[in-house]
Amino acid sequence: MTYSLKITKNQEEIYKELGISNYKELFNAIPKEVFEPEIRLDESLSEKEIKEKLTEIGSANKNISDFASFIGGGAYYHYIPSLVKAITGISSFYTAYTPYQAEISQGTLQYIFDFQSLVCRLTGMEVANASMYDGASALAEAVLMANRINGKKEFIISKTIHPEYMETCKTYLSGKDLRIVESDYDNGVTDLEKLKNLINKDTGAVVIQNPNFFGCFEELDKINDIVKNFPDCLFIVSIVNPMHLGLCVPPAVNGADIVTGEGQSFGNPVSFGGPYLGFFATKQKFIRQLPGRIVGKTTDIKGNDAYVLTFQTREQHIRKNKATSNICSNHSLNALAFVVYLSSVGEKGLRETANICIQRAHYLSEKINSLNSFKLRFNSRFFNEFVVQTDMDTEKLQNILYDSKILGGILLEEYFPELRGCILMTVTEMNSVKDINRYFNILNTISDGD
Repeated sequence: MTYSLKITKNQEEIYKELGISNYKELFNAIPKEVFEPEIRLDESLSEKEIKEKLTEIGSANKNISDFASFIGGGAYYHYIPSLVKAITGISSFYTAYTPYQAEISQGTLQYIFDFQSLVCRLTGMEVANASMYDGASALAEAVLMANRINGKKEFIISKTIHPEYMETCKTYLSGKDLRIVESDYDNGVTDLEKLKNLINKDTGAVVIQNPNFFGCFEELDKINDIVKNFPDCLFIVSIVNPMHLGLCVPPAVNGADIVTGEGQSFGNPVSFGGPYLGFFATKQKFIRQLPGRIVGKTTDIKGNDAYVLTFQTREQHIRKNKATSNICSNHSLNALAFVVYLSSVGEKGLRETANICIQRAHYLSEKINSLNSFKLRFNSRFFNEFVVQTDMDTEKLQNILYDSKILGGILLEEYFPELRGCILMTVTEMNSVKDINRYFNILNTISDGD
């Protein structure tokens, strides 16, 4: 049987619209060595030999438990109670498919409903969906949702949000007649005066991360006052590490219209960067614009609690041009870990954990700030992440720390060229006082030697 490669009329129209001549040009952005790699295979091995070879290669890996990690920047090393793995490891949970058939998916639908309820309680918002792919895509979906609500095409995003979240938003908006305007920062937080000069009647939303990428607390009340001078403009708050909500008021109190974030901190391991889960919450009046799934609670004919999928606005259920998004699923197993974690630590445990994080972070920052060769880059209030500046060779410094089994933080120059010599350091409850003192002592020795 042969297949014709003749270009159809529809394909011709698509190529013309995209300004290309064939389908291969769709992949021009992908490096050739990735798209068409040259694969060289060695002589074939037996299964036993392959296992031995892979074991040998694997033995070169470093065990992360041997290191004290002070890396954050969107992926946080928090303690995970044993109960989380015990429950998420139940086969009926981790092998479950998407809950289209409510009558046989009550367990899955119930914990998704619990997840939504917990997100609403954390954020102070009125409704939440069944989780997103991750925090970055959730934020991008929030910007698209703002466009559906008010029809505006310009969105102000603070430069203090996670750089990868910014790139994700730009990717989602590319190809659409929508614009992102980046708002500058001062002293580690959004510059309010510059924000006032940027916002106008054409602004669809202002996007702020809190705590922001530098770990600093943004002045949400003041930003909300600026946003509300323009009635149609929405206030979107992104939360990359929701652990701080154990101590702080929810963003709804500060006037947020949409709250998105990353739930990895609650019960999900760092795990080489995924899979994670995004959360998405908003006001009741915007519920029909929410992307993804929403689980509702009702009663059956016998009066028993029953859980169902409701407000189904995905492209698989309605006309694509009317769909809120094309998100195909939610990360329900990760959402279950989120639920089990918060249920096991409770409100008191969450508050205590957040308190340990902020106290130990400030303890380390004060000690480092006392050194001659190091200083805090910003003096704004922060949670458990802060930026340290040094005149030393930061890559050399990272290698010295690595040899002492310490992962020292994130070098910011890659994301912010103006922050050369700056390191983003993160402290969680997993960093013992002993590890913190050891980190400081190494920096102190290097500083004296310098």
